[in-house]
Amino acid sequence: MEAAALLSPTATSRSPLPLLSTAPAARRLHVLLPLSGRRRRLHLSPRPRGLGCAGDGVARRMDSSRERGVLVRSSSSASVESATQEVGAASSGEWSGDAIRRRFLDFYAAHGHKILPSSSLVPDDPTVFLTIAGMLQFKPIFLGKEPRRVPCATTSQKCIRTNDIENVGRTSRHQTFFEMLGNFSFGDYFKKEAITWAWELTTKEFGLPPERLWISVFQDDDEAFSIWHNEVGVPKERIKRLGEDDNFWTSGATGPCGPCSEIYYDFYPERGSSDADLGDDSRFIEFYNLVFMQYNKKDDGSLEPLKQKNIDTGMGLERMARILQKVPNNYEIDLIFPIIEKAASMALVSYTTADDAMKTNLKIIGDHMRAVVYLISDGVIPSNIGRGYVVRRLIRRVVRTGRLIGIRGDGHGNSEGAFLPSLAEVAISLSTEIDPDVESRRKSILGELQREELRFVQTLERGEKLLDELLDEALSNAGNNGGKPCLSGKDVFLLYDTYGFPVEITAEIAGERGVIVDMKGFDMEMENQRKQSQAAHNVVKLSVGNETEIVKNRTPFYAESGGQVGDNGFLYVYGEEDAKQKAVIEINDVQKSLGNIFVHKGTIKQGSVEVGKEIDAAVDAKLRQGAKAHHTATHLLQSALKSVIGSETSQAGSLVAFDRLRFDFNFHRPLSEEELMKIESLVNKWVSSATHLETKVMDLQDAKNAGAIAMFGEKYGEQVRVVEVPGVSMELCGGTHVSNTAEIRGFKIISEQGIASGVRRIEAVAGDAFVEYVCARDNYMRRLCSSLKVKAEDVNGRVETILEELRTTRNEVSSLRSKIAVLKAASLASKATTIDSTRVVVENMGDVDADGLKSAAEYLVDTLEDPAAVILGSSPGDGKVSLVAAFSPGVVKMGIQAGKFVGGIAKLCGGGGGGKPNFAQAGGRKPENLPGALEKARDEIVAAISSKSS
Repeated sequence: MEAAALLSPTATSRSPLPLLSTAPAARRLHVLLPLSGRRRRLHLSPRPRGLGCAGDGVARRMDSSRERGVLVRSSSSASVESATQEVGAASSGEWSGDAIRRRFLDFYAAHGHKILPSSSLVPDDPTVFLTIAGMLQFKPIFLGKEPRRVPCATTSQKCIRTNDIENVGRTSRHQTFFEMLGNFSFGDYFKKEAITWAWELTTKEFGLPPERLWISVFQDDDEAFSIWHNEVGVPKERIKRLGEDDNFWTSGATGPCGPCSEIYYDFYPERGSSDADLGDDSRFIEFYNLVFMQYNKKDDGSLEPLKQKNIDTGMGLERMARILQKVPNNYEIDLIFPIIEKAASMALVSYTTADDAMKTNLKIIGDHMRAVVYLISDGVIPSNIGRGYVVRRLIRRVVRTGRLIGIRGDGHGNSEGAFLPSLAEVAISLSTEIDPDVESRRKSILGELQREELRFVQTLERGEKLLDELLDEALSNAGNNGGKPCLSGKDVFLLYDTYGFPVEITAEIAGERGVIVDMKGFDMEMENQRKQSQAAHNVVKLSVGNETEIVKNRTPFYAESGGQVGDNGFLYVYGEEDAKQKAVIEINDVQKSLGNIFVHKGTIKQGSVEVGKEIDAAVDAKLRQGAKAHHTATHLLQSALKSVIGSETSQAGSLVAFDRLRFDFNFHRPLSEEELMKIESLVNKWVSSATHLETKVMDLQDAKNAGAIAMFGEKYGEQVRVVEVPGVSMELCGGTHVSNTAEIRGFKIISEQGIASGVRRIEAVAGDAFVEYVCARDNYMRRLCSSLKVKAEDVNGRVETILEELRTTRNEVSSLRSKIAVLKAASLASKATTIDSTRVVVENMGDVDADGLKSAAEYLVDTLEDPAAVILGSSPGDGKVSLVAAFSPGVVKMGIQAGKFVGGIAKLCGGGGGGKPNFAQAGGRKPENLPGALEKARDEIVAAISSKSS
């Protein structure tokens, strides 16, 4: 087959690229192919990657009216309360979490630091899973890969760490989500300033008593020891030298590194300094860590001094809040405790009087809810892979823990509803000072949590049922053989692989029942599955018809992002020696993976793919043009919506495809036909204006100041791409767009509907899809006009006339059927059976419909003398069953109710129903069971009447 025969005529540009890997679908085989010598590339609009989120911050002075009024709870431990009563000059009521954060940032701003915003929890760093430290956004600067933008900076960074998740709630300090307050120097100052400022901040700004503070330094760092003792004045006995594991920071096997110095708070200074152990969590808490980045670690492990020495520090906001607010643990500070209180109220318990187990569960809920709210706000959606699994795992722990302590329903009267949104509302209300964007994403956060909880409850119920059976079996087996109860790795894997039951929850539930889990066995099962999957990866040569994934580190294809689908096109594989075409791969989807790796999914249409061959790439230009038209039309649609229904509406999701667009937005009601027409008219007006688009790269803050709208779910770095339709729309966007609005050709709304509470969806077409849609609709109208023999403008009137005639005919038919049913019923009256003076009729009426059956039953019960019981059934067709029960007053007085009676009979026919005591209807889907059901009905009504009469 000729390559040209597979290409769209307009898609002639190619780009020779290295083929990094290829594999059958769901299996990925890594095979390296060299670059082709030919260099013909598609020239695409730039899509700059984020460089981290480092906009310009503003130093804010403290508002004492907002800092005061923090609830100070009495400690459940008298000894801990005693240990925290001498925090400093300022009362704990003044030290809200927000006030501590502002005081820290303002202090370093006054010392020449630039306040920078927190970066996303999703780092722009393929080597890091989630943002775990404040220094992460500055890592390229510390590693010498980027120039410094400012000499020194200060931040309050959102962080996530899940390596100690099992300790959350069980210790006083472990958290999954926390804020790291930091000050950083990029060659501007070093140890002396970092140490003296940290001491000044701690003792003067926060008022901590110097005699309660202990210091750790690296065992060989005499310089730091001297500064702490000789210049700051800390007694030698309160400065501890620690080893490399505790007090030496490295960025990896090689690269920048240096010693650390930490500040600890002593809750029990009365214990003295003799044999004091800074690792004793019951006495000490480390709250400030100073990293002196002064060496470069070489390949041989030796250290050489850095030309530019840096400072990287981190103060745990929650830890400092615990100290200043005089509470016994991090969870009872004002940044977390309101969530705990809400959970306690929903569980109908009091945190103050709860036992330790209940408090632990409430702490887990408080911590995890805070984490998932910020993760979802930063675009991490629950899933079974990667970061999505972190969110899913945390959510599932909260759901199970909440159910364990008795939370049922949504807290608003719906016992079957999700409770996570109610807790998330509290977490969101606490987010204003941390991340203002969380509030603006409230609806999407709550919606995601509700969906995930309701989905998991079903999994939880299925998995818990099976797990209970397996645990009972393990306990029984242990009792029989005298061994320790153990859940096998095979069973744990079955729960995980077949039922989607998380391993962590399996282990937790088993532990509560006193059963250990064979994790080694589980790991072996996982390894076996991995080997089975990997066995298919050994196929090096793939031939025609195989579905495959091609992995490349650069590509002219647009990878799915920002709601826009990935490009389609072709990859061409060439021979190593003769440069002849060896294979053609049709690409139908492109996804972006971590580390700027692009996964091209497709089918081998010709030849075979082998290691060592060259590859060219060609994008389907016609489909690309369709995506461009729909993407620009999406921007115009958002502007039109804001113009017609109000600027407060905001995007809640989107899809930009080759043949259509879908736009979700927040709004409380359906749009009227008039509003839809106005929106459509506005967009088409802008299309016809033939306006040239302007695309430029700007600083994020400058773009926001200019009024640019951020696309839903997207993450942005310091440099962003702005797409503007002058006078109409300005958005931050990395997608493909037309160069002039006239290329959109036309815009037509196909549908508008609600998809969730407060969320609406518009589907529309533009470009070639618009022309095809209009032509197709015109063709349908022509056929309709021909069938009805009317002009287009008369179609509505003619259809209304036909519908009215149809309604009249149906009414007449229904009336005739009812009359026929009554006539049939008249002949049944004589067949009535008498049971202790009660007349009983139970009959099959053949194919009589439900209305006719009703008329027949009413006729019979009125005709027969009281007491009388009539039960009729029929099979009107389409696999349906109709049942009716009509009881006279005398039968009802016996305590026999039609509604309850007919419902039980209907179950035999695969259905149900009910009604009033004297009359009820039911239906079913198993007409073959009707004769048997009526026989049972006869037996039961006779038995019921006989028992009441005796």
